[in-house]
Order: sequence, then structure tokens, then C-alpha cells
Amino acid sequence: MLRTRVITALLLLAVLLPILYFNYFPAFVVVSTLFFAAAIWESARIFGASAKAALAWGLAALALFAAIMYTGSGPNIRLLFVLCVAIWCLRFVPALGLGLPPLTSLGNRLVAGSYALAIFGCFLAIVVLFHQSPLYLLSVLVIVWVADIGAYFSGKAFGRHKLAPSISPGKSWEGALGGWILVLIMVFGFSLAPALAETFPMRLLASWGWAGLLAATTVLVAASVAGDLFESLLKRRAGVKDSSNLLPGHGGVLDRVDALIPVLPVAALLSFWF
Repeated sequence: MLRTRVITALLLLAVLLPILYFNYFPAFVVVSTLFFAAAIWESARIFGASAKAALAWGLAALALFAAIMYTGSGPNIRLLFVLCVAIWCLRFVPALGLGLPPLTSLGNRLVAGSYALAIFGCFLAIVVLFHQSPLYLLSVLVIVWVADIGAYFSGKAFGRHKLAPSISPGKSWEGALGGWILVLIMVFGFSLAPALAETFPMRLLASWGWAGLLAATTVLVAASVAGDLFESLLKRRAGVKDSSNLLPGHGGVLDRVDALIPVLPVAALLSFWF
């Protein structure tokens, strides 16, 4: 299992790192489009769609995203990001406590459509942040990754109080706090490196000061936890361990981007305000 996981990670890095290093936007668009289509396909399956219907949704997502990237025209992107944030605040986060509607209900279809919209906003935000620079995009992604790493090790060492035992028994409040603290330590390290002045955290610091950076970072870490928990809730209701097996050893695309789905639209909105 570990060997498969490492091989998959190395193959992904072999594809993504050259694209980011050489800042080659066409290749980045191709990879983003494929991952978006896969995420929509997985989402449809988790929400109870048949195999044919899920495939149709995935192909439609592929065509839609490719058309938007090719023509350069699409929705009002700021309004879309605001809508994504509102969906998370008003529907998905409350669902962590209130639960989800049955798979066969109209409410389930509404949640499925809302989640597809949230995924769409996430991948458009990826493109927006990449336009700033590959390093700028990576500086947002690393906030989520470091929070996840910190939460894992802190939870293993100190976890006593369960964060959401009915959804993800392994997560604890101590783990979430540890992830947040590790992110703050990382951000402080960024401030000591002049070469990182144009990254997302340092742009936040330059615009809003340490108090603003602390507040924004806290919101992003909390959003990443919510994204992770919500996908766990979806999988638990569907009775599956992973969103798919597209990434051997890692599960599916949604399993890799679940924490990013609420975070990236917020980061893109903050970037517009700089």
C-alpha cells in the first residue's frame, strides 16, 4: 500500500512540478480540466448517480471547463466565489451537525448541485491563483497541506477530544489546534525570507498586518477542516471509503482536494482585495 502511494505521488509530481517550474499555462489548464472532470464524476457517484449518469456529468464538466479556458469567457468570477463561500457557510458547514438528506430525495439533488458548483469555484480559483504565479498558488496550497500534517501528528500525540466523532472519529480538537499552530509557525518563517515576499501570506501581511494575517489564516485553516469533514460525511452516507480509485494508494481526486474546495475561493477573493 505504501509503495503504491509513493509511486502515485512521484508520478503526479513528475507531471506537476515541470508545469509549475516553467509556468506553462496551457499544460496547467489541461491538467486542471482533467482533474475537475474527475472530481465532478466522483461527486456524482457519491451523491448516488448511476454509472452512466456520473460519466455524463464528468464529460459535461470536461467540456464546460475546457470551453471556459479556451474562450476566456465565463461567469462573473468574483460573484461565483462569493456564492461558493455562502454555500459553505449556509449549507455545508451546518450539515456537519444537522446531517444530509436521504440519497433519493430532492434535497440530495440540491446539495449535489451546490457541491458541484463549489468544486467548479475551487478549480477556477486554482486558475486565478496560478495567474498570479505558480509560487503564489503553491503558497496557498501549502497552508492546507501544513494544517493537515500538523493536525495528523498533533492528533496522534495529544488527541483527546473528538472533533466530529460521528463523521471522522480520528480527528480531534487538539489536532486541529496543532495544525493551526504549525501554519502560524510556517507563516512566520515566510516573513523571514525576502524571496517569499510575493507569496499569498506575505501579501496578506503587507496589506493587513499581523492581525489581518492571523485572522485570514485562521479562517483558511478552519475552512480546510470543514472541507475535509464534509467529504467524509458524504462518503460515510454513501458507504464508501474513497471517492474513487483513480489515484492508487490515495483514493480519488476529491480525497486529495476536499480541504481545498472551500479554501481556494476564499483565497482568491482575498487576493482580489489586495
